[in-house]
Amino acid sequence: MNPTPFAPDAPWRIDLTRLATLAERPARDWTIDIVDETGSTNADLMAQLRALPRNSTPAPCVRVAYSQTAGRGRRGRAWLAEPGNALLMSVGCVLKRPVEGLSGLSLAIGTVVLDALSRLPLTPSARPALKWPNDVLLDDGKLAGILIETAWNTPGATAVVIGIGTNLHGAEQLATQVEDANRSSAAASSSTPGAAPAALARAWPDANLTETLAALLNALDTALPRFEAEGFRPFRQRWLDAHAWAGREVALLDQGLEVTRGIASGVDESGQLLIDAPEGPRTVTTGELTLRLARERP
Repeated sequence: MNPTPFAPDAPWRIDLTRLATLAERPARDWTIDIVDETGSTNADLMAQLRALPRNSTPAPCVRVAYSQTAGRGRRGRAWLAEPGNALLMSVGCVLKRPVEGLSGLSLAIGTVVLDALSRLPLTPSARPALKWPNDVLLDDGKLAGILIETAWNTPGATAVVIGIGTNLHGAEQLATQVEDANRSSAAASSSTPGAAPAALARAWPDANLTETLAALLNALDTALPRFEAEGFRPFRQRWLDAHAWAGREVALLDQGLEVTRGIASGVDESGQLLIDAPEGPRTVTTGELTLRLARERP
């Protein structure tokens, strides 16, 4: 048996009793598994969902790790975090929608994170915002990232894993780690707004894993049935209201090379990005290209 890598009385550990009080229904009805370390919470739940019968609709299951040795973000990028400094969680569930009906799910989950933040005692000056397609920003820094993966699908249901990583403390230390990890990648430069890490402690000095997890569970408890019933449509206006780069010039990059630029005008009802480009209106599918604020051409 491997030894516990972190002290059992570490002050940043999740208080299960308090969690059950703050997130009453999810704590009672969902499976919540909290471990010291794993490779990836998303990978753990993907394996668990793949083992389910294709006609099953279990209650959501949650996997939280204090440390991940193979945490991933969009396009396979590493997700870096020190124990206690970030909430690393995944939620596995079966949504009664075909896989094509999950369009816009990552954007909807972005609004879920904003809902959760609104339940926490942030300073009034805090400015959470959303960056297409799967980032939550705080004062122009990346506070949280979202990774959606599907384990299986049938004509009427899809087993999906929703990964959410949220920085709570240690933004400066994390920025150094990210810069070192991405030093050879111009597209991932931390000088780009929305790429440099931000931590919740900036707006909530007493940020802790227990209250943050409870807020996210409660927000997900409301949002998942709504998305299952109506898709992205009821979340769209909330997303537009929090769009960090609305009306600003953005650049679309493919493998780090700019392919076009234009004014970000919003998203459609399926979550596709709408850009007013020089060649005309353009619709961008989630995951197709990388979005950055445009820089002046030399």
